[in-house]
Amino acid sequence: MNARWFLVGFLWFSTLLCAVLTIAFSSNSQALEWFGAILAGSVAAVSLVHLIKASPAGFVQELIWVGGGSYLILAIASIYIFSRG
Repeated sequence: MNARWFLVGFLWFSTLLCAVLTIAFSSNSQALEWFGAILAGSVAAVSLVHLIKASPAGFVQELIWVGGGSYLILAIASIYIFSRG
């Protein structure tokens, strides 16, 4: 597996884990507020990784994949919150 996809997959998994923990341990309105911070954190993590390794190669593509995937994960989690209460 390419190191790029490992990073993308890891950040998607981290987003999913944070979303599940947020839903489990907070109220509906607080969970929706935290989802914005989770999304910002996933995008910031990609930026931080590229800043540390000082390589701009593939930066925009990784931002799109991580941001889009994280947004989709959090959108599905939001639908779940709206459907339960």
